[in-house]
Amino acid sequence: MATVRRLAGLGPREATSTTYLQALTWLEQRFVAAGYQVRRQKLQVPAGESWGVPVRAGTTWNLIATRPGFDAAKPHLVVGAHLDTVPQAPGAEDNASGVAVLLHTAQTLALRPAPLPTETMVPRPTGAGAGGVSAARLPTVFIAFGAEEPRGDGDNRHHYGSRAYVASLPAAHRRAVRGMVSLDRVGVGNVVPVCSATDAQVTTRNELLAAAARVGVPTRSCVNRSSDHWSFVRAGLPGARLGSTPYAAYHSARDLPNVLNPAQLDRMGKVVVSWLG
Repeated sequence: MATVRRLAGLGPREATSTTYLQALTWLEQRFVAAGYQVRRQKLQVPAGESWGVPVRAGTTWNLIATRPGFDAAKPHLVVGAHLDTVPQAPGAEDNASGVAVLLHTAQTLALRPAPLPTETMVPRPTGAGAGGVSAARLPTVFIAFGAEEPRGDGDNRHHYGSRAYVASLPAAHRRAVRGMVSLDRVGVGNVVPVCSATDAQVTTRNELLAAAARVGVPTRSCVNRSSDHWSFVRAGLPGARLGSTPYAAYHSARDLPNVLNPAQLDRMGKVVVSWLG
């Protein structure tokens, strides 16, 4: 909740704004303090309209954090959350909540020994119909995405940061992605929404449902592509979303820390840590 209050306290974090850059710099410092290597991925976004408000063209950044020695050509997982907001909202739930779980999951994992280079996929039950194995002790890439919020209608005017990240991956790095989870609006409600992007691509969703069951967290399954996991799935990579419970303050100036349920943030963090092994 301290992270949520810090980010929402900056006010709206539209992707090309100075406030977004302030949030990015603060988050970068937190990852560095936890022992991560970080890099900024720069991208350009067009002018448009974001939830009824005109937004200018400009520069934004993804923030990518990895443990020292990470090799992107070897099997790994990706956990992401978008750092930007629509222009009129301080974005406590959308999406300081997701960034908070992203950061504190990374800090939790930093206290554990890094996976050994010889560690690979470990079979583990992933629930009925999963059709695969879940990843245990794989390295993780943590990403705060820029410009997730729309700048117009349609998939190609949305999710700019995650689309840029996926497009930048060489073929060997794409093949190494074993799963991606987008943390988006994760602080409202009492049950964890676990969403696939399509009815056909459900492997990561089923892994998350199994991870939640292992730690006793209640869930509901859903299909939802309006977050950064869709950029991965549409490129043929496995992905899913945690979060998406409706709330009255959505995309408004009332999206403040008091709309969040701290226990829900805790449940989300438990699911992610369980999934990561």
